[in-house]
Amino acid sequence: FAGVVYHYDQEGVHRAGSGWEQCICVPLVQPDMWELLQHWDSLLEEFSVEEAWLPHRYQEQQHNCYTFALAFVNRVRQGRGRAALSKAQFTESFLLPRTTEASRYLTVHQQLAHRDFYIVPLPEEQQEQ
Repeated sequence: FAGVVYHYDQEGVHRAGSGWEQCICVPLVQPDMWELLQHWDSLLEEFSVEEAWLPHRYQEQQHNCYTFALAFVNRVRQGRGRAALSKAQFTESFLLPRTTEASRYLTVHQQLAHRDFYIVPLPEEQQEQ
């Protein structure tokens, strides 16, 4: 994926185009929600400049980057007439499935990296079976 990552810390909201190559992408919008996807960037930009996200409001445990992300998701959900998610619901529905999947891939990668394996693509006729 290409894009800009918004993140919030004790210095306020940041926008970064690099430095997040090791992050996990968590899809929040269904591909058929074209209209929402067209407005996503402007909604996020407007949200990120609100007073709630000023640097002095940052609190490591209670008002942090996770809070920023969840508050934005809930703002979008409420704008579409959907109920807000709690931290637990957001974690269970969106974050845990992706982090579990990433953990599995990392485990396989580590196992392969420490052994004399290499992976080659199957011939096309075998791929279709």
